[in-house]
Amino acid sequence: MRAEAQNTVAEIEKSLELLGQRLGVETAQYRLEEFNARVEDPNLWDDPEAAQKLMRDRQSLVDAIDTYESIKQDLADNIELIEMGEMEGDEEVISDAESALKTLAVKSAQKELEALLDGEADSNDTFLEINSGAGGTESCDWASMLARMYVRWAEKKGYKVELNAESAGEEAGIKSATYKITGHNAYGWLKSESGVHRLVRISPFDSAAKRHTSFTSVKVYPVVDDNIEIEVNPSDIRIDTYRSSGAGGQHVNTTDSAVRITHHPTGIVVTSSEKSQHQNRDIAMKALKSRLYQMELDKRSALVNEVHESAGDAGWGNQIRSYVLQPYQMVKDLRTNYETSDTKGVLDGDLDGLMGATLALNVSGKSRSEAQGD
Repeated sequence: MRAEAQNTVAEIEKSLELLGQRLGVETAQYRLEEFNARVEDPNLWDDPEAAQKLMRDRQSLVDAIDTYESIKQDLADNIELIEMGEMEGDEEVISDAESALKTLAVKSAQKELEALLDGEADSNDTFLEINSGAGGTESCDWASMLARMYVRWAEKKGYKVELNAESAGEEAGIKSATYKITGHNAYGWLKSESGVHRLVRISPFDSAAKRHTSFTSVKVYPVVDDNIEIEVNPSDIRIDTYRSSGAGGQHVNTTDSAVRITHHPTGIVVTSSEKSQHQNRDIAMKALKSRLYQMELDKRSALVNEVHESAGDAGWGNQIRSYVLQPYQMVKDLRTNYETSDTKGVLDGDLDGLMGATLALNVSGKSRSEAQGD
């Protein structure tokens, strides 16, 4: 087998090893048999919530087993094809099998990353909150660029994206925006994006064409499942309604339906500006519960989460990632040192590499300083 093919096989075997560890491959079939026995219980649906959770857990196990076995079998098949091709001197068979191995390596690496998404709320939908920081109009424009980046990323994943609230910038871009992103593992993927994002570029708003630095903060919170109880004392919150407006043009929303909820004990403020005031109260309350749930997750976490290690004002010293467009092209994550010169691809939503590196870092338990010292 040629050296390149051997390296590809080694990559796939490494991914398989991690997948097997996450799956608990030695006991997976026994656990599936237990699930199947419980599914056949005639009293299962007496408790619909428990039944739905059981079915979700069973399906997750089935998917994990199928993924592991499929990659393992495809690897064995293509190794066998290469060996047969080498014995028979059939270069076309060898080439086809090597190509299939490269495709399998990409698939196995992706599944390896997905296997890291096993946190308590990783499979949940998520709220994504973007707020412009230091830099005035520049930062408002940068905030709108980040919003577009995340929407593009979510759409590529096949996720549903809903804009819950938006505040337009005075001259350009947005001051803030809140999205709800719905899809399997939406929170697990996006949680690594919480922090301050720094942009360096030649300003399109500066007639002198000088280089500017802008900051925007991103915060990510899991949507709380119905089976997770978060108590909110009515006396702890203030609910305000106000006139909202969009980014301008014919479709400006100028109704008095927008809702703002302030949670006094924590200082958390959430908003929603859909057309229906009743709908806005519901959306804002869910967002508040998600924020409170995130705080509880953080308290229970044994490791220092990079999200909160970088928490703070959107400005110097708090950034997790730099996007440099001039004088050179580079996106670099300051927690993992992962970098890419494909700035256009990143801003178009190609974020899996950056997210995956941070996921792996969080699982390894290293701090930011340890990662930077590697």
